[in-house]
Amino acid sequence: MTKNVLAVDDSASIRQMVNFTLRSAGYAVVDAVDGRDGLARAREQQFDLVLTDQNMPHMDGLALIRALRELPAYRQVPILMLTTESSDEMKAQGRSAGATGWMVKPFDPLKLIEVVRKVIG
Repeated sequence: MTKNVLAVDDSASIRQMVNFTLRSAGYAVVDAVDGRDGLARAREQQFDLVLTDQNMPHMDGLALIRALRELPAYRQVPILMLTTESSDEMKAQGRSAGATGWMVKPFDPLKLIEVVRKVIG
């Protein structure tokens, strides 16, 4: 069965790259342009994994993670931060918000596939 991934990023080029990378590995990918859009899509459809950027307009990645973790359907769903932020402080905030893992942009497509496979198979 195909696993569904929600990719939330305000950068069209990053969304395109994530989309291409994960689709080529056999995943179904739905895009969202910011945290608010991502939350709306997560309420409409169940995803096996959420990938989110941190710095976005309207709702940032940490706020999105906190909002998703409040939904019963997303309490156990893996959420990966894919962001330019790499400080230990930001990673600690991500963990306390409920992030499962952290990848720094620019990302290596093979590494992204490897991490996604590790998290959702």
